[in-house]
Amino acid sequence: MKGSRSTHPVFCATFFAAVFYSVALTGAAVENGALLTGKAAMGDWTSDAPGVRRKITVQDLPAPSSNALAINRPHVVDRPTDTQPKVPPGFKIELYASGFRDPRFLLTAPNGDIFVVESRANQIKVLRDSNADGKPDRTEIFAEHDLNKPFGIAFYPPGGDPQFLYVANTDGVIRFPYRNGNLKARGPAQKLAAHLSSGGLLRGGGHWTRCIVFSPDGKKMYVSIGSRSNVSDNAAEENRARIFEFNPDGSEQKVYAWGIRNAVGIAFRPGTNELWMSTNERDEMGEDLPPDYISSVRRGGFYGWPWYYIGNHQDPRKKGKHPELAGKVIVPDLLVQAHSAS
Repeated sequence: MKGSRSTHPVFCATFFAAVFYSVALTGAAVENGALLTGKAAMGDWTSDAPGVRRKITVQDLPAPSSNALAINRPHVVDRPTDTQPKVPPGFKIELYASGFRDPRFLLTAPNGDIFVVESRANQIKVLRDSNADGKPDRTEIFAEHDLNKPFGIAFYPPGGDPQFLYVANTDGVIRFPYRNGNLKARGPAQKLAAHLSSGGLLRGGGHWTRCIVFSPDGKKMYVSIGSRSNVSDNAAEENRARIFEFNPDGSEQKVYAWGIRNAVGIAFRPGTNELWMSTNERDEMGEDLPPDYISSVRRGGFYGWPWYYIGNHQDPRKKGKHPELAGKVIVPDLLVQAHSAS
């Protein structure tokens, strides 16, 4: 939509409450001088603040621990009046939209519309800012049928004139006919050949989110699927903890990379053919182990789960299993604080 874009870069962030915010770069961002390294980089919430940076290396990893972890269950509280999440100097944050049920994924259409996936409500909504005031003045339900815990969505083919909106349900991939500017799907969902092992809550059906992305040339589709468990290697984990490669019609399913506990985000680095992922690692090895990570993804690459972590570090719960894999575990590019659900 002409004139609907801000003069400053704007980023959207979802929160698991029913709101999400827009974050704008208002000027030259000021880099906070705090860089935490070594043990201090592991830290906890008491050392967190907007702009604090952490550098975690393989050499910083502590020994595995069997000590019980502190369990901090989430609970919902009302947002105090006139308060917003804090951001680093040079950024501005505003409430963009509210009233959603578990908004888990956002995607901007070529025309500037924002698609919001409400996973628990099994709906996909479209937000449109038609008067360019920085707030959506129109919200429509794009789709609400044939959705089963939807998470990732992607336009196809890549570029400025997509023909479909692809949706990664927890048990497979569907697509809706779409043209730029549509506020409603142009037709019913089309189910593709791609089949995924479904998930529910972590303790039951395992990780349920599925992320989806297309290669820049549009020839291949990639879908991530998390493990069923924290650290099991039984038969129930077959075809889990992987990133799959498909043709755009869902055919020719292949394992692109494996040993990835839960790649909850995958994307191609802009301007390249490099696939990247953000991964939630396992629990119950200590407060600071193992780190979550963000990394490029190598075709055929093995990232350790469940037998190893962050290179050839063996999970003590899997001692002696698969020694032939020890030298094949890829060390991720960027380590993130353990249990941060990166």
